[in-house]
Amino acid sequence: IENKGTPQTPPHSSTWKLTAADSVLPPSSAVSFGAVEESIPVIDLSDSDVTTLIGNACKTWGAFQIANHGISQKLLDDIESLSKTLFDMPSERKLEAASSDKGVSGYGEPRISPFFEKKMWSEGFTIADASYRNHFISLWPHDHTKYCGIMEEYVDEMEKLASKLLSCILGSLGVTVEDIEWAHKLEKSGSKVGRGAIRLNHYPVCPEPERAMGLAAHTDSTILTILHQSNTGGLQVFREESGWVTVEPVPGVLVVNMGDLVHILSNGKIPSVVHRAKVNHTRSRISIAYLWGGPAGEVQIAPISKLIGPAEPSLYRSITWKEYLQIKYEVFDKALDAIRVVNPTN
Repeated sequence: IENKGTPQTPPHSSTWKLTAADSVLPPSSAVSFGAVEESIPVIDLSDSDVTTLIGNACKTWGAFQIANHGISQKLLDDIESLSKTLFDMPSERKLEAASSDKGVSGYGEPRISPFFEKKMWSEGFTIADASYRNHFISLWPHDHTKYCGIMEEYVDEMEKLASKLLSCILGSLGVTVEDIEWAHKLEKSGSKVGRGAIRLNHYPVCPEPERAMGLAAHTDSTILTILHQSNTGGLQVFREESGWVTVEPVPGVLVVNMGDLVHILSNGKIPSVVHRAKVNHTRSRISIAYLWGGPAGEVQIAPISKLIGPAEPSLYRSITWKEYLQIKYEVFDKALDAIRVVNPTN
């Protein structure tokens, strides 16, 4: 993405043919970009009935928003400022911090890009391992200590919040982290239940947003994603009953999306939400996604045993996390179908 000058029209490589199903809102709804008839629930984490509220939102939407989450506004402002500073740099400078063929951390296109013929109207920077520190040193030779400190604090706070959310999600199903065998083993050994990755996203101003896509429709592979979006809207989640629903930004409120792994663990009770990002013709947008819950590659994942039985047989076969990610890399949105038990009653 070039920062100097905006093309008058998206190039052919970035022009998407959007069908009626891809319109900003379903045909029966208002058609202007900002108008929605409904949105995902906003849940106060200090509410005494928080477990039930989160459970209902997970089962009906696969997503919700959270207020009173304990993350300071200063930290949210700092991580957004870091992102803006990074993406405002000249392209050649950002490309010096490009992710390598072997690594994940660094500047580059969305990881879902290979599944689509057209380019997305966005750029991003991923933090998945300690190598991001070297990138920060090259980007900010004199200020890298400050920016690394912001990132470390953000990861710590997000990790705590994700763990708290998982307890509520599992509690709504009548189980606990101890009922996830691999997660319980990790906790007993003092390790963390899930590893997290952060994706900083930038969606520049687009002259013809109806012909471009910021981030194409997909589900996340992990347990859950916590998203901070700037004050410019663009995130949309898909719901069978409603079509595409825009999640308008609310100051200080975070968005939580359910991923494939929690769908498997819950034996299909909690859907992994399909979501995407639209672009804007007057304002650029920043979002920071914290993707949490990927275990070690050789860990066997399967529905929680307490949630299956004669009346509710397992819908998904046991598979290693590494194998699942490989299947998703090969068939993308058909990954859950690929591991589904054909006839669970037998």
